[in-house]
Amino acid sequence: MSNVKRVVSIGAHSLDAELMGGPLIIKYVKNKAKCTLLHVTQGRLEDPKATEEEKQAYLKDLLNQNRRAAEKLGADYLWLGYVSSNMPKTEEFAKRLEEYFVDEKVDLVITHWRGSMHRRHIETHDAVTLAVKNMREKGSQIRLVYGETFEDLVGFIPQAYFQLDDDEKEQWFSALNEYDVFRGKVNDFPYIPYYTNNGRIRQIESNSSKFTVCYMYASLIENKLW
Repeated sequence: MSNVKRVVSIGAHSLDAELMGGPLIIKYVKNKAKCTLLHVTQGRLEDPKATEEEKQAYLKDLLNQNRRAAEKLGADYLWLGYVSSNMPKTEEFAKRLEEYFVDEKVDLVITHWRGSMHRRHIETHDAVTLAVKNMREKGSQIRLVYGETFEDLVGFIPQAYFQLDDDEKEQWFSALNEYDVFRGKVNDFPYIPYYTNNGRIRQIESNSSKFTVCYMYASLIENKLW
């Protein structure tokens, strides 16, 4: 962990990057690493009657939620400027990500596992994995892990477990609570009880003494065991 100085957590939508990468970002920030929450797309008002002014107000509010969550994690944030309807093709997307990783001297990337119910999650997984694979083939030592979310569980295998101290757990949930969707204001999915209980389940299965989160290695692009 001490050798990692630049971390990026990449989510297809707002909240995804925080759910997957938040716990590791908290730990790496403590170790003086620079961390970024990168949001590929932003949501939009689904109401067909919404005015352009209402749509812009919604986007501004969502970006403010990005900012507040990042601040609570000790990270910065970036939106790539896409919405669901204008996602680029995988190769184009991967090239843009690779350029960003090189420019930022990124050591560790966290993103979606491919077994998802959401097409944008799958597209993000494919592009991020391709970008990292291309860099590894060129000699880079950049690392990639897949984070856990309830939407990406098909074939997800927990391989690396991290315990969170009470203050780290509180910091993570405080950041997540900056999102309206996490607090139940957008839909009725029980985010808070789900992620609270999931941390206890991972604690039990890993025989840990504290609240625990897990990650999956990008085994298809690793050239040696770590």
